[in-house]
Amino acid sequence: MTTENPFGETIYSYSRAQAIDDGVLADLSHVDSIRQHWKHPFACTSAVWAIIEEALQRPDQDSSGICHDISTMAKLTIRSTREAEQIPFLILITGKKHAMKLHIGPGDTAAPVLTLMLPYED
Repeated sequence: MTTENPFGETIYSYSRAQAIDDGVLADLSHVDSIRQHWKHPFACTSAVWAIIEEALQRPDQDSSGICHDISTMAKLTIRSTREAEQIPFLILITGKKHAMKLHIGPGDTAAPVLTLMLPYED
């Protein structure tokens, strides 16, 4: 052990970048409405992405509109809660109610990132 790392050598780590490459997370930072609403990198879990993909099968839906609705509901909840790290909220996507949570915290570096997930996901 060293004074630099009191817990010893890292045995295993899994980075956010690896999770995006593996498809465990879907990077939504490139979606116009996400870039308009959030200044930090934004990703969602594969389970949330499956909900979005299902909605995209409808001809009246697009990813920017769905992400705009998600962002709006998350921001409304942020304004009315004292929670700082995980923001639980409800969203209607194609008429179906979904419970989601938005997590903000450090990513692969100390810089903040946003991750959209289902309530039971960590």
